[in-house]
Amino acid sequence: MRNKKIWIPSLVALSMFVYTCKVTQYPVKRDAEGRILVNPHPSKEYLSPEESMKHIYLQKGYHLELVASEPMVSQPVAIAWDGDGRMYVAEMNTYMQDVNGSGEGKSTCKIVRMEDTNGDGVLDKETVFIDSLVLPRMILPLDGRLLVNETYSNNIYSYEDTNGDGVADVKKLVYSNDSRDGKNLEHQKSGLIWNLDNRIYVTVDPVRYRFTGDKLVADSMQESPGGQWGLTHDDFGRLYFSSAGGETPAVNFQQNPYYGYLDLWGELPGNFIEPWPISATPDVQGGLPRLRPDSTLNHFTACTGQSVYTGDRLPADMKGDLLICEPVGRLIRRAKVIDSAGMIMLKNAYDRQEFLASSDMNFRPVNTVTGPDGCLYIVDMYHGIIQESAWTAKGSYLRPQILRAGLDRNIGRGRIYRVVANKIKPNKEKPHMLEQSSAELVQYLSNPNSWWRETAQKLIVLRGDKSVVPALENLANTSPNPLARIHALWTLNGLGALNENLLFKALKDENAQVRKTAVWISEDFMSNNNPVLLDKLDALKDDTSADVRLQLGLSLRYNKNDKAQGIVTYLANNPANGTLAKSQKKYDDVMAARELIAAKERMMREADRLLVTNGAVIFKSLCASCHGEDGKGINNGGKTPPAPPLANNKDVNGNPDKLIRILLYGLTGPLDGKIYANIMPALNGNDDNYIASAISYIRSDFGNKAHTVTAEQVKKIREENAARTKSWTMDELNAIKK
Repeated sequence: MRNKKIWIPSLVALSMFVYTCKVTQYPVKRDAEGRILVNPHPSKEYLSPEESMKHIYLQKGYHLELVASEPMVSQPVAIAWDGDGRMYVAEMNTYMQDVNGSGEGKSTCKIVRMEDTNGDGVLDKETVFIDSLVLPRMILPLDGRLLVNETYSNNIYSYEDTNGDGVADVKKLVYSNDSRDGKNLEHQKSGLIWNLDNRIYVTVDPVRYRFTGDKLVADSMQESPGGQWGLTHDDFGRLYFSSAGGETPAVNFQQNPYYGYLDLWGELPGNFIEPWPISATPDVQGGLPRLRPDSTLNHFTACTGQSVYTGDRLPADMKGDLLICEPVGRLIRRAKVIDSAGMIMLKNAYDRQEFLASSDMNFRPVNTVTGPDGCLYIVDMYHGIIQESAWTAKGSYLRPQILRAGLDRNIGRGRIYRVVANKIKPNKEKPHMLEQSSAELVQYLSNPNSWWRETAQKLIVLRGDKSVVPALENLANTSPNPLARIHALWTLNGLGALNENLLFKALKDENAQVRKTAVWISEDFMSNNNPVLLDKLDALKDDTSADVRLQLGLSLRYNKNDKAQGIVTYLANNPANGTLAKSQKKYDDVMAARELIAAKERMMREADRLLVTNGAVIFKSLCASCHGEDGKGINNGGKTPPAPPLANNKDVNGNPDKLIRILLYGLTGPLDGKIYANIMPALNGNDDNYIASAISYIRSDFGNKAHTVTAEQVKKIREENAARTKSWTMDELNAIKK
């Protein structure tokens, strides 16, 4: 870390202020139904922020304001605010500086801290809070500290500025795991979201955390939660993941991932997986099968950076809607969240249109988030190349498209916008929570903007200040606002100060979401199979709310008490609880499959058993997003799935050398006459044991019955092909003599 401070000149601040005014969009042609006609030849050149905004089209009633741009920010990927309203921006400024991804792993990235010093909505002061980072991917502000995780690392550090100069001068390891994450950076975890339940969630890895005693304490989960880049939650703690590899804009949102992974048929009804860009999309990794006749993207492919709008300064009908970025399509989807008897479904808020779309080829929305001012913020990486070098290698579809358009030349820029309602002014109140007492923070648990509620809850829990317990109990008992009662309950639970009487009262609350919250919290009171609590829970098995009944079945899933399991069985056998029945069957199937694998492993040599066990973890956290959890491929709305099935696959069960070559160097081109949207990326950044483990698991599950593969076999193939720099084709592999 360098003691470095940057003050942005007033001229830059003034020019940015001009951009916050409404910008007149360029005139466009529309069809008879008012939809924007596709621009077949969009500009590929770099546009100034003002010019770029003219190419961005929002639905009526909203406008964009620019709050930061280059040179203040460079290739931003994530933003977050601390309790004093200062914005932290993670910059991946080594990402894809050319078509080969040269120098991507250099430790020259940074996190900047930006402030609006005069309340005009423009960020006008910047300091480099942390430098010398490797592609920072996760940030979480705490109580003056910032948690950070870098790409290729599993360690998580806290950084703190102790002398007030805006530069971090204290670095502490809060979660230690020195093993290197060798997966492609697009396949590594993201998130670090402090959820309503005071647990911290991430994507990909089967783990969640609690911040206890200045350390992140890991809690293992049964399965990988899935997802890739982006993670969000709603007012009631429901988490939403996205899978770019699986080309699915939203996954695993039916239940908390702690209870297992669950997607349901019909949760993305109609044509939800089809995006509607307003310009041609030549740089799509899936190639022509992913393009309509007008050359627009016909299927989500880079779904990422989602958020649920939970603020108070956009129209009321936006509240609770899910926003999903699609940087390849240069657009943002707005989805209505529909709760149908406990099953959640997502529907595009517009008919064959998007909430926001751009005809600027370099517009790359990669993240969205609700801000302290109640508005929606958009992180635009504003970058030419948006897919990593594993997909832009020689022989790929993408490479010539990128070079032909000159997209490799646009680097080192970035913009942060906020969406503002035309008739509603943003909240100008500046937070000062870090200086306020815990007693003063309690008031914010009733705020209509979730940012204030969540930040106050987090700070009170982190402080462990039990002097506010009476005030919290009063809020839980008397507030007319269900969300305030929910936050009061979770804050008390986070302090270890929630008493049973208050919990029992909440189980009978008139509001279903409060009752659901109380059921969820009850898990922390079941260490001794509390018989009184079990009786209280039993009384809810016929609750009028399907959401309460679903949570009841989930919360008792891991409880081995006979009465608890009896409640679960009763619920799962009730036709009115369809989502729980499907969830329970999925869980039972996973446990049965796991036992089958364990039985096979018990018959294996110790070395083979270890390979298969490690391989299962690798598959579920990496491969399943494209090949499906069961190895049978991803259901892709009738279109060709992103990757081929592995179950009962002749190439999986055949000579392992072919699989070793594929995992080491990747695979491109047609396979058995089919062209898949996702090429297999090279995984040769991982060691030989990693490759051997993944292959050994794949060859022993999904109906495959081939023998395991050793690290020595992988090493031999790696050495034989040490000079190789491009992916294999199946024709090449089939031509190799056995």
